[in-house]
Amino acid sequence: MTRDNNPEAVAELDRLDAAVRAAPAGDTTAQIALWRQVTALEHWFFLARGSADQPRPYAAAAEQGPMICLYSSAARAGEAAHALGLVDPGSGAAPLFGVPTSAAIDYVASFGEAGVFGVTLDHPRLGHYIPLANLTLLKGWIEGAGR
Repeated sequence: MTRDNNPEAVAELDRLDAAVRAAPAGDTTAQIALWRQVTALEHWFFLARGSADQPRPYAAAAEQGPMICLYSSAARAGEAAHALGLVDPGSGAAPLFGVPTSAAIDYVASFGEAGVFGVTLDHPRLGHYIPLANLTLLKGWIEGAGR
């Protein structure tokens, strides 16, 4: 199993979520800070659907189109799986997998060919989203940071 993200980095997302919600309409400064923090995470976590040898990420239906659910930590992914009723009835466990953030951006972007619209963060806890078309911006932040 992939090591979980730093708890302080994950907790910072909650502070940034509050800032986004408090920001005046049209002010994207807090949203940019939130997504920059998401790119600073070591791994992105996904709830696994499908077979164990070829898992695919869980996606939620949204008005704009399907959104892949990315989680800032394995713990938050597990909480979401329980809230969404996606745990294995036999084991009570939530199948999930982690991907290093830089690779995760490319991985998620590849689902655009399948009609996925975007990616949503810590659904249903936070729920902020970004369209797949904007993932190049996130990739640029990572590359600019020299990772």
